[in-house]
Amino acid sequence: MRIGILGAGGMADALGTQWARAGHEVMVSGRDPHRARERAATMTAQAQAQGQARVRVGADGVRAGTFAEAAGFGEVVVVAVRAAGLLDTLRAAGAALRGKPLIDVTNAPGPDAYDPTRPLARLIADVTGGHVVKAFNLCHVDVWRMTPPVFGGRLLAVPLCGDAPEAVAAARTLVADLGCTPVSGGGLERATLLEATAAFVIGLWFGGADAQAILPPLASSGAHQPG
Repeated sequence: MRIGILGAGGMADALGTQWARAGHEVMVSGRDPHRARERAATMTAQAQAQGQARVRVGADGVRAGTFAEAAGFGEVVVVAVRAAGLLDTLRAAGAALRGKPLIDVTNAPGPDAYDPTRPLARLIADVTGGHVVKAFNLCHVDVWRMTPPVFGGRLLAVPLCGDAPEAVAAARTLVADLGCTPVSGGGLERATLLEATAAFVIGLWFGGADAQAILPPLASSGAHQPG
């Protein structure tokens, strides 16, 4: 799969490196071409250095380009920029985003800054005309550097919220390629809840609380339908 990533920061690095290890073609992008090229070179070296890499990283390694080039390159495009620069990035990416699967990993700039009346996933869909899937926004960037993310013997579950079946299927593949378990979170309208969940639990973590401990295990969660 060709994956264009809008961004060249920590999330682009962590997720993109893992996907390159899994055999996908990856292009990162940013406002600073030099920084994007440096990031791509670092990601290539990291991916190639892993003896347990499932397949060899391609001869071209991770590529770097402009936002528009990454948007055109990707069969799937990952939006991995800070919320403050989101609109400018989407406009720079241009019309190539229309109709494509877009994986939105963004969050509000802080737990007190999230506005549920202006959900980021819906904004991305409205501006681009792409098929947005909200995912990967509940964990710190270092979690995505783990191979794989396992806690207490349990693989990390990644909820996905999106409307377009093909886009959700692509997101499920990318989740599985990290060694994680994809979980259906419903349609794109539920991405607002996923974003609010991130704001809430990040606030708890910032306060020093173990956010995971606020929920009981499945067996103690009451009666519900299997699967």
